[in-house]
Amino acid sequence: MNAPTLAELTAKGESPEIVFWVGCAGSFDDRAKRVTKAFVKILNAVGINFAVLGTEESCTGDPARRAGNEFLFQMQAMSNIQVLNGYNVKKIVTACPHCFNTIKNEYPELGGNYEVIHHSTFLQQLINDGKIKLAEGGSFKGKKITYHDSCYLGRANNIYEAPREVLQALDADLVEMKRCRTTGLCCGAGGAQMFKEPEKGSKDINVERAEEALSTRAGTIAVACPFCMTMMTDGVKNKEKEAEVKVKDLAEIIAESIK
Repeated sequence: MNAPTLAELTAKGESPEIVFWVGCAGSFDDRAKRVTKAFVKILNAVGINFAVLGTEESCTGDPARRAGNEFLFQMQAMSNIQVLNGYNVKKIVTACPHCFNTIKNEYPELGGNYEVIHHSTFLQQLINDGKIKLAEGGSFKGKKITYHDSCYLGRANNIYEAPREVLQALDADLVEMKRCRTTGLCCGAGGAQMFKEPEKGSKDINVERAEEALSTRAGTIAVACPFCMTMMTDGVKNKEKEAEVKVKDLAEIIAESIK
């Protein structure tokens, strides 16, 4: 895959238009790696000059802070900020709402000030600018898609329209769940819950959310977050519907539909 590192470009005296922040999930989780590859495919297809940090990127510190380890968060954040500021980075795009929220809203107080864009907004801009050309009558035309709002994208940063506009560009039938937008239901992964078993209760929250998604009778559940991807996929498996219903990231859906 053509994904140059910032170090390689800097050595050649070049600077990228954007830095693609891959994130821990996008680097190490097998399912999320496919989202990373799909987004890189789109960037290359439309000719965006981008770079990744590669081995110089480390965790943003979001899970540490959410789990209550402020000391570890500050260590991880300061390390990343030093690297980013050393390269004089101005614009960052990430496919993870947790990375997006942390770098955009929490890094400035530690000296990291950047223009940070979530990939849903970036894809919407590329479609609006005519850079992404979608195939007529693509594989999603007329098909039912439902979209799950990520907490850190929706309620935390008020991004509701961009992901929906991306899906509507496909000529797909976007069907909303009962709880969506400002009243969306969390997938159950936030607050570092992703990394532990849930407390005992009558039903796991991701199963509850998967039931809502399945009740729309959509063949595709669109997500824009690697954590949501895991939780929704597990919820669909719990209901033994994985053969009929696919959970896909916006980048994967666009990569499949691009001309």
